[in-house]
Amino acid sequence: MFDVVIIGAGFAGSVLAERLARLKNKKILIIEQRRHVGGNCFDYVNDHGIIIHRYGPHLFHTEYRQVFEYLSQFTDWQLYEHRVLAKIDGKKVPLPFNFESMEILFGREKAQQLEKKLLNYYPYGTKVPILELKKNQDEDILFLADFVYKKVFLHYTAKQWGKRPEEIDPSVTARVPVLLGRDNRYFQDPYQAIPSKGYTKIFENMLNHPNIKILLNTSYREIMHFDFQEKKIYLFGLLFSGPVIFTGMVDELLNYEFGVLPYRSLEFHFKDFDLPFFQEVATVNYPNDHDFTRITEFKHIHPVENNKTTVVYEYPRAYVKGEIPYYPMFTDEARENYEKYREKAKQIPNLILVGRLADYRYYDMDDTVKRALEVYEESFS
Repeated sequence: MFDVVIIGAGFAGSVLAERLARLKNKKILIIEQRRHVGGNCFDYVNDHGIIIHRYGPHLFHTEYRQVFEYLSQFTDWQLYEHRVLAKIDGKKVPLPFNFESMEILFGREKAQQLEKKLLNYYPYGTKVPILELKKNQDEDILFLADFVYKKVFLHYTAKQWGKRPEEIDPSVTARVPVLLGRDNRYFQDPYQAIPSKGYTKIFENMLNHPNIKILLNTSYREIMHFDFQEKKIYLFGLLFSGPVIFTGMVDELLNYEFGVLPYRSLEFHFKDFDLPFFQEVATVNYPNDHDFTRITEFKHIHPVENNKTTVVYEYPRAYVKGEIPYYPMFTDEARENYEKYREKAKQIPNLILVGRLADYRYYDMDDTVKRALEVYEESFS
């Protein structure tokens, strides 16, 4: 009945389903445990006509032209450049922390002194990770590094990850740098936009093919069995020898044989207000105050004219098995255990792992799409 089985209808699974159905004429079965496609990118229009990102804000940005052009087949785009403020010492300053942030907090004279020092060491326009700045021996730069470390990153990181920045993999802390310039955009990628009708429409268009069948609200365990001893996969009780693309938690797939891989989860509190706007920009971070890390207002992302607005408060928390694992936690032990899982998964020759959870990587949306397109070329072309 099917040539390929794909577990998960997020970007990784959906891109591969679309490519295989459209270009290879393969018959695809997608198994999705949620009641909707799109994974964590799922969005919907609420009672106020506002597009809401159910699992937290998703802002598309990429340096990969091929990724942008690929997704453009399934959506029109609305130009959007994300802006973020952080509340520091009672003032709201741009993030990434930049020259304008310094002026607001330190005054023009001190800020200009710091700018000059920074540009002696680093090129204008570059992003310098905060932990890299802390290695500098210049007294003024160390002052800035300590200030930013304590006021912007320390408590935010503790809330987000449950760890101090030094305990987190550098690939994660590098995502929150100091920007040497006055560019107040949160991202500097050449392609920045929002799908004009939301992300869910991208998935619906991508999966709208007669060769693609989708089982929603279904755990793959209900209809599939992975036998790692026999190195075989069974679908509906029958041996299935075609490719099986798995995009979920690899530790769950292998019954936690090498232990539970660590993740972080999130809790979202949505609130409506009888106001045209609740805050100045789409996202305001609260690194030092409150238990939540940030508030995002969706009307800044998807503009609509009315006197109602909806925001979401984001509360990071420890992952509990059975909940949604939003972020892999990169520790040496976790990496070692993941490699054990990956090697064990290779024992089944028709099993392919791809995606943030299956690869145990901190992918953005564009990274996931790029990875899925690469897997298609490597495994099916």
